[in-house]
Amino acid sequence: MPYTIEPIGRIHSPYKEKFSVPRQPRLAPSASARIQLIGDANSPEAVRGIEQFSHVWLLFLFDQNLAAGWKPTVRPPRLGGNERIGVFASRSTFRPNGIGMSAVELKGITHEGSQTWLELGSVDLVNGTPIIDIKPYIPYSDSIADARGGFAESTPEVLPVIFSTAAQMALQPHPQRQHIQDVIEQVLGQDPRPAYKKNKADDKEYATHLFDLNVKFKVETDSTSAITDVNRNFIHVTSIERF
Repeated sequence: MPYTIEPIGRIHSPYKEKFSVPRQPRLAPSASARIQLIGDANSPEAVRGIEQFSHVWLLFLFDQNLAAGWKPTVRPPRLGGNERIGVFASRSTFRPNGIGMSAVELKGITHEGSQTWLELGSVDLVNGTPIIDIKPYIPYSDSIADARGGFAESTPEVLPVIFSTAAQMALQPHPQRQHIQDVIEQVLGQDPRPAYKKNKADDKEYATHLFDLNVKFKVETDSTSAITDVNRNFIHVTSIERF
């Protein structure tokens, strides 16, 4: 029997496209977001009492991937994008029903006229992602101290991020310059390129749409002692332009 799911909200986040979205929440802690509740869910009554919880679970749709379908096996980025495992042993965005979930910080509830918003900490969702449910995170049952993380046991490596003079100048007049620079550093430091390019310098220039900015960058190898990263690779933000 088929079931119909209607979104109860939409995410407003700095990530305007799939490329460069962190692969898990809280990897870019400065990148806050909001949920705009919609339809019957847009009611102060629907979120009454939720402020008692510091974190919530978000259930959402990978709406940009639904048309592409899914396969029983996938190549997780944490395994270098080469080894195949079952889709249910991964957090692949290509799933039978296209449903994802994230545990995120709840910073508060705001009301703007008749519109109710949930203010969130760092998320891993593209701007506009449909939210299909919100549930409180309950530490005593949801946090399992001795759980095993399989192939994703450790925190991902973060590369240093260096801004060119031109990129720094482009950010200078922005009213939220420091906040935006922090987000760019945290996002690009995860190295958003395809998994098979991880830890490898690359002559190609990439671009990603964050906030109202087009951020261009390269992954380069440092030839001096200024960068102390094990692989001596770093992210070089070459230019920043406003859309």
